[in-house]
Amino acid sequence: MGIVVQKFGGTSVADKDKLLNVCKHIINEYESGNRVVVVVSAQGKTTDMLVLEENEISNSPDKREHDVLLSTGEQITISKIAIYLKELGYDAISYTGWQVPIITDDIYGNANIIDINTDKILNQLQKNKIVIVAGFQGVNSLGDITTLGRGGSDTTAVALAAYLKAEKLYIYTDVDGVYSEDPNINKNAIKYDTISYDKMIEMAKNGAKVLHTKCVEMAKKYNVPIIVKSTFVENDGTIVK
Repeated sequence: MGIVVQKFGGTSVADKDKLLNVCKHIINEYESGNRVVVVVSAQGKTTDMLVLEENEISNSPDKREHDVLLSTGEQITISKIAIYLKELGYDAISYTGWQVPIITDDIYGNANIIDINTDKILNQLQKNKIVIVAGFQGVNSLGDITTLGRGGSDTTAVALAAYLKAEKLYIYTDVDGVYSEDPNINKNAIKYDTISYDKMIEMAKNGAKVLHTKCVEMAKKYNVPIIVKSTFVENDGTIVK
């Protein structure tokens, strides 16, 4: 029985119907006999809305409080998914970044993960629970909430997969893999079955939005293959390795 990490982005969890679809993906993995850890982003445009509301109050908000505010988006998602899974008859438990805890440095707004205490997660997995973890956030040496910057939930998923020695890491998005170009713009774009870390980093730096640079750099550092798949279409996706 191996550990599988699944990560779902904001568009994948945007509303009730999409949350149910995500729960089905989680249940399928769980029913396959795996121990499942799920990392999620805030729903839809929640983070953008929080930033807009913040800007109505201040043009230069305190960095610590900015992270406290933005971290609430993921907290909403983890609790909803845990509640939904329980309604469907599956035992689940949610954790924020500071509850795990995911330890970061002190750079508010763009923190780096420096350690993860996996004891709590492993304990719950041994009880056959599905563990839902808030992406994009951690806690620093002062006990303050920090956020990880762009692509932060992907980075959380990669780090958890590394620290848990997961057998597989799936990052579910609204596209069915990594393409040579944006398939919405060029219908002749080529989908890669596999792609190297270095090539993916180069594409991310040149504006590809599937995975962010920081996430892929961490995957390369810990040699964690990433399987990029669509939440909405059953395709094999792309393996970044």
